[in-house]
Amino acid sequence: MAANSSSTGSKTSSSGGGGKQSGPSAEQVVATFQRMRQEQRNMASKAAELEMDINEHSLVIDTLKEVDPSRKCFRLVGGVLVERTVKEVLPALENNKEQISKVIETINTQMQAKGRELTEYRERYNIRLVGEGEGDTQGQSAAPSGNSEGGGSKSGAGVLVS
Repeated sequence: MAANSSSTGSKTSSSGGGGKQSGPSAEQVVATFQRMRQEQRNMASKAAELEMDINEHSLVIDTLKEVDPSRKCFRLVGGVLVERTVKEVLPALENNKEQISKVIETINTQMQAKGRELTEYRERYNIRLVGEGEGDTQGQSAAPSGNSEGGGSKSGAGVLVS
């Protein structure tokens, strides 16, 4: 009995270990790569949105600098329109603009790190994008389809991502 259960345990552990050694499937590699690319796109989109906010802040700041400091102006704070004077609003706008610039710098740093991570991931799994090296891509796209069950990413065939 003891021999029977230990052999079953060794079969289970060896088959489980063998599956982990082959690495992630091509679908998992592509899904992870697509998720990472989407994260980078989201960061770029947020950075562009914040750049537009900085441009709007700059326009308003430039306009308010030419106005009498005691003049009344309105500012939207948390969805509520508040009446203030130019001399109260101008420093707050300049501070907001600086804070937005810092956030953009942080996002750009994160985007560069994500770009390096994507490049390393592409090299590790030999990922080729559609339209990248048109002559090479044709031969590689056929190779993984015949070799998809046997861990095609280890054979050097690569993964084609659209």
